[in-house]
Amino acid sequence: MKSKKLLFVSSLCLALGFTSAVQAQVSKKQADQLRTTLTPLGGERAGNKDGSIPEWRGGIQFPPPSYKQAGQHHPDPFPSDTPLFTVTAKNINQYAKHLSEGQKAMLKTYPNTFNIPVYKTRRTAAAPQWVYDNTYNNARTAKLAQGGNGVIDAIGGTPFPIPASGVEVLWNHNTRWRGEYAERRASEVAVQRDGSYTLITTQSEIDFHYYKRGLKKNQLDNVLAYFLSFTKAPARLAGGAVLAHETLNQVAEPRRAWGYNAGQRRVRKAPNLAYDTPVAAADALRTIDETDMFNGSPDRYDWTLIGKQEIFIPYNNYRAGSPSVTYKQLLMPGHLNPKYLRYEKHRVWVIEANLKAGKRHIYHKRRFYIDEDSWNAAIIDQYDERGQLWRVSMAYLKNFYELPGIWTTMDAYHDLQARRYHVQGMDNEERTTIDYTKKSPGARYFSPQELRRRGR
Repeated sequence: MKSKKLLFVSSLCLALGFTSAVQAQVSKKQADQLRTTLTPLGGERAGNKDGSIPEWRGGIQFPPPSYKQAGQHHPDPFPSDTPLFTVTAKNINQYAKHLSEGQKAMLKTYPNTFNIPVYKTRRTAAAPQWVYDNTYNNARTAKLAQGGNGVIDAIGGTPFPIPASGVEVLWNHNTRWRGEYAERRASEVAVQRDGSYTLITTQSEIDFHYYKRGLKKNQLDNVLAYFLSFTKAPARLAGGAVLAHETLNQVAEPRRAWGYNAGQRRVRKAPNLAYDTPVAAADALRTIDETDMFNGSPDRYDWTLIGKQEIFIPYNNYRAGSPSVTYKQLLMPGHLNPKYLRYEKHRVWVIEANLKAGKRHIYHKRRFYIDEDSWNAAIIDQYDERGQLWRVSMAYLKNFYELPGIWTTMDAYHDLQARRYHVQGMDNEERTTIDYTKKSPGARYFSPQELRRRGR
């Protein structure tokens, strides 16, 4: 049964006239809420009734004194915090209303090892002022492309900060602020039932073209982001690469992607790099459209905006990515070690995707829990064709001081049936973490021709 709060939010959306999937613009009066009762990205500024979720007061705008230079692993700004309580398989009923079905299933599947340590809620989400300004402007102009499969007339900020539909919330996730250009060396692993794993290490470069300052909307060339990743280890995979141009309006043009085969020294177009194509490096525990929790076109699903809920989500996970924590300490059979994880109670947008008739995907239903302050999908519960809960994805969020902005420390994808899981984005044992200081090399750098040249 939906909670009264969920029903209230859904009814409010309808009462305000948010019934069209295409006409997403809001009035100036509504947009002005982004400067008063709502945060500049669309969350509620006020805390909740019992005070367990505090008022938003700007988030973390500057690095703590212990953060000395770019590329440094992010020190924990709350080192003295300890859990308020821990949710376990034994007390699950006490906290059920603040858990996703996937979290409940994780507690029941691993009753002796998995738990959810809940800390004081700290609303650390922040973004630069120019992102806030663009978000305000987008609220007045942004529209969905035909069928909800893209965003039109938006740039450099959240397109739908006052969302009217589930697919608008999803596009807020797809287009969320994560910086302008970044480079990162990180590893991913598929952890087997016995806890064994093999690291796969990549060097990635991401140009968030949509957030390129000074760019006009008509200069976007329908590109949301450029992505290039070279595999560095193990030796049997080293040299292979993937290049992708993520499009903003996927009706006009779907994602463009290419792969480089080091053995053949050839670049080939990769038309299947989308939807439920399994990711080889993830040992088939993650699909292409699960990368970054969700990416790509939403066209195979019907999307429903259910409302808002207060959920224990991964947040401020600085310890999980600390260089003082080794992969061996972090990776347990079945799940990440709860000792190094942090959950907090936050308001989330709840949206549900149900597979359209005649469409194909291994997930027939997906329920998303998306942080209201940053538009990051924090938890996704995914169901198979029988309607049974199959996989649970969790993004371990934190504020990247140098932006500032909320993104993920790492993402974990749990297969409850196979009792295996995959983790993407680990860099604890690397000398540095993600680097935002370098200037983007430009669109020509992210071309198949350049990929071929670099692969030689």
